[in-house]
Amino acid sequence: MLSYIFSGFAFFRIAYAIAVTKRQDIATLSQAQIEEFKPYSFYAAAAYCDPSKTLTWSCGANCAGNPTFQPSASGGDGSAVQFWYVGWDPTLSSVVVAHQGTNPTSLLADLTDLDLFLTNLDSTLFPGLPSSIQVHSGFAAEHAKTARTILAQVQELLAQHGASASSVTVTGHSLGAALALLDAVYLPLHLPAGTRVRMVGYGMPRVGNAAFADYVDARAGALALTLTHVNNREDPIPIVPGRFMGFAHPAGEVHIRDVDSTWVACPGQDNPSTLCTVGDVPDVLHGNILNHLGPYDDGIFMGLC
Repeated sequence: MLSYIFSGFAFFRIAYAIAVTKRQDIATLSQAQIEEFKPYSFYAAAAYCDPSKTLTWSCGANCAGNPTFQPSASGGDGSAVQFWYVGWDPTLSSVVVAHQGTNPTSLLADLTDLDLFLTNLDSTLFPGLPSSIQVHSGFAAEHAKTARTILAQVQELLAQHGASASSVTVTGHSLGAALALLDAVYLPLHLPAGTRVRMVGYGMPRVGNAAFADYVDARAGALALTLTHVNNREDPIPIVPGRFMGFAHPAGEVHIRDVDSTWVACPGQDNPSTLCTVGDVPDVLHGNILNHLGPYDDGIFMGLC
């Protein structure tokens, strides 16, 4: 009996040590680090605007947030095809690609989110990827509608800006973040070696299975990709589709805490700490869907234009 007690005590100490280490690994971002996200927050918010406005960069405060941006193409109808735009940001020295998030008034967009079976990626768009990698079928189908058009625009801008252009930034909110993550995997397969890709998503649902998440993390580990997905307070969207369905998030979560609005970096995939989304929102009933829209970065709300 004594041995069981000591064994249990030892197990408790190990579990406690792991929990403490996990908590210590979660770093609070400084105000300066939070400010670095502001351009991407504005870009993601601007993606909800009509293509005629993003092409002329006349979408109000969201466009004014990145005043040096030079749009080159935009498209989509906000229903059958999500809005998107591409352009050049001389301040960031980067091509920028942004995708619209889910429009709750559009049945077709909602059905894209609900088409949540796992499927293999199209090998013509994603050549050479292992067959073990699978993604949300609705997201994959939506991404395929604009992938080649966006790639052509990115290639043109990289060529146009020559030596100063070796970076591509992809961003979006909600469904738009899922499309941006697929772009972050897709574009490097077709761009010159050495092109750096940065993906910043907001309120991103899970996009693929564990093999997909591992592939993304490996790209980030090789420094070819920088990935951040920002989750706001008790937003339930980042915990769907469920892990029980085979879905997994890659690493790179930043969680805006509802307690004190601090931003914390959560290491690993689907970090279970209560400081991070999975621990803070164990199921959709504990979430607050209004948190999905924001605020991000000093009052920036998504879904408005």
